[in-house]
Amino acid sequence: MRPEQSPAARTGTPLRPPKPVPGDRVAVVSPASGLPGVLPLPHELGLRRLREDFGLVPVEYPTTRRMNSAPRERAADLHAAFADPEIKAVISSIGGDDQITVLPHLDRDLMAEHPKPFFGYSDCTNLLAFLDRTGPGGIVGYHGGTVMAELGRPGALHPLTAASVRAALFTSGPFELTPATAFSEVGGDWADPRTFDAEPESVPAEGWTWHGPERVVTGRSWGGELEILSWLLMADREIGTPEEYEGRVLFLETSEELPPAEAVFRILRNMGERGLLRRFPALLMGRARAWSLDRRQEPAARTAYRTAQRAAVLRAFEQYAPDTLIVFDVDLGHTDPQQVIPYGGEIRVDGVQRRVTVTY
Repeated sequence: MRPEQSPAARTGTPLRPPKPVPGDRVAVVSPASGLPGVLPLPHELGLRRLREDFGLVPVEYPTTRRMNSAPRERAADLHAAFADPEIKAVISSIGGDDQITVLPHLDRDLMAEHPKPFFGYSDCTNLLAFLDRTGPGGIVGYHGGTVMAELGRPGALHPLTAASVRAALFTSGPFELTPATAFSEVGGDWADPRTFDAEPESVPAEGWTWHGPERVVTGRSWGGELEILSWLLMADREIGTPEEYEGRVLFLETSEELPPAEAVFRILRNMGERGLLRRFPALLMGRARAWSLDRRQEPAARTAYRTAQRAAVLRAFEQYAPDTLIVFDVDLGHTDPQQVIPYGGEIRVDGVQRRVTVTY
């Protein structure tokens, strides 16, 4: 198959690549942005924790620390990481905004022949969606756990994040997600060494909010960062027919760019018009990040932002998929703590007992 060809509909059982064990080599790549070369402090901290806390040997590639690498060069690094039998997992350094340009250069057959667990989120939604449509049943990936943002967290790894990353990296089985009791979103400048002297300040979390029928839904997951999914839809890449998603569990989140509530509604509305939303019997909606270095909102404004986004999501689903079971403020995506979500793996959403269990 030529790299630019689209796959047929997924009809087989999803492939869960073998997991690494302590002592193994893992690839650290930058398929989205070479920010480790600009902001080395969180990157070096994340690499050190990979070695000392997880017992893994990180291996960097030519574009890992190089900004503005050509899409073909970043694809070559991915090919090298997947094809190397000594590499047991592939971990993204960070996200970005143009990974969609890498997809046409990827060799789907090579990656299907040498599947590896891939960890990333944000712009890496592109690669996760690509893997989900690679091979007869797709390759299960992992939404979360980047080197700079999660492993390079100032002060210390968050215990919830560490437990989730460790389980996703090393184990294969059910893992129950736990609502955080507090969360952080106000951060420091990664270029300033003082940022890493202490953990980010946290505020109380209100837990998850459940909406919809009290039932139990079990299905393979699909989704990612909402803005990136909208780009894939516009480019008509790595999105199957609506029927392919029947019975799957949708998970969504938004980025540090803080898209307005109306933009969130419009993306979901367009997904509804395409016939997608009604295919998903359950949705996990990540806690919306409401602060960034570019938009330093006060607490009241952050609360209002999250409230407006929830209303936008409900508005879209009430119109296009009123029977979908929705869980808001799940600790996934651009939030701290973050828990890893298997992409293409099984998720059980129990609306009776109010529990969420993923299968790594």
